[in-house]
Amino acid sequence: MAVEDLEVKERIRSLGLVLPDPPKPSGHYLGSRRSGQFLFISGVTCKLNGEVQYKGRVGIDLSIEEGYEAARITTLNHLAIIHEKIGDFNLVDHIVKLTGYVNCGEGFADLPSVINGSSDLLTEVFGEKGMHARCAVGVNALPGNAAVETDLLVALK
Repeated sequence: MAVEDLEVKERIRSLGLVLPDPPKPSGHYLGSRRSGQFLFISGVTCKLNGEVQYKGRVGIDLSIEEGYEAARITTLNHLAIIHEKIGDFNLVDHIVKLTGYVNCGEGFADLPSVINGSSDLLTEVFGEKGMHARCAVGVNALPGNAAVETDLLVALK
């Protein structure tokens, strides 16, 4: 295990986080797919141990802060998938793009503040390599009534 891999794992621990077991796909699709230098990670919700941690619509049932925490959980799941798929965080060159979906009511416009939960965690863990392009989208429902779902594109070395 290289020093950088240990540094990423230590950053995760220093944030008081533990990599969960990677979530399993809930349908007929792959949780991730490597193609050349890219790892495409399917959408994951804010599940831990099979249970959605934040259910409902941000701005109606949940606060922006709760939505932010839900987004952090989705990204913690992405980190678990990356580690399971490639086995070593040293193989991550950089994060390319994050797409975030926020379960929210009509007219909710503070989507960036919610998806910042994902973006912030990626930069806390990977530093400059965690900076990415991003899209934040409001939707009227997500699987399991989850507050947030994100997908991720990672460039590998």
